Amino acid sequence: MPDPADPVAPPPPPVPDPEGTARPTSTDLPSNVAAALACFPLIGGIVFYLLEKRDAFVRFYAMQSIIFGAAWLLFGIAWRIVYGILASIPAIGWLFAFLLWLIWAAVNIGFLVVLIIAILKAFSGVRWDIPWVGPTARKQVDGL
Repeated sequence: MPDPADPVAPPPPPVPDPEGTARPTSTDLPSNVAAALACFPLIGGIVFYLLEKRDAFVRFYAMQSIIFGAAWLLFGIAWRIVYGILASIPAIGWLFAFLLWLIWAAVNIGFLVVLIIAILKAFSGVRWDIPWVGPTARKQVDGL
């Protein structure tokens, strides 16, 4: 009679990940972790786009991050210019300043929500296109 403390069969071998999230990248990070880190606007995207040469999944998220971060930065610059002009109007400038601040807050919350979704999707190994940004990033990565 076999001893119950002895294992009956060896553990099964690891099953390859169908999404490819366990593939090592040029940075020796798993693909999903590298893509999630690449999602951080501008800096993460630039670093991983320059470092990653083999994994199209990571390069896609890096390019998407570069474009998304640039859009976020341009919005901030445009907002500051418009805010400076409209807030300086005598007598009603405070009203414009308040309304512009509400718009700025809403848009930045929207950018932050999209960023969090992109990071979660990348970490789970799913390729997700940010609206308007994703198709452009896909063309840039696939065209190279």
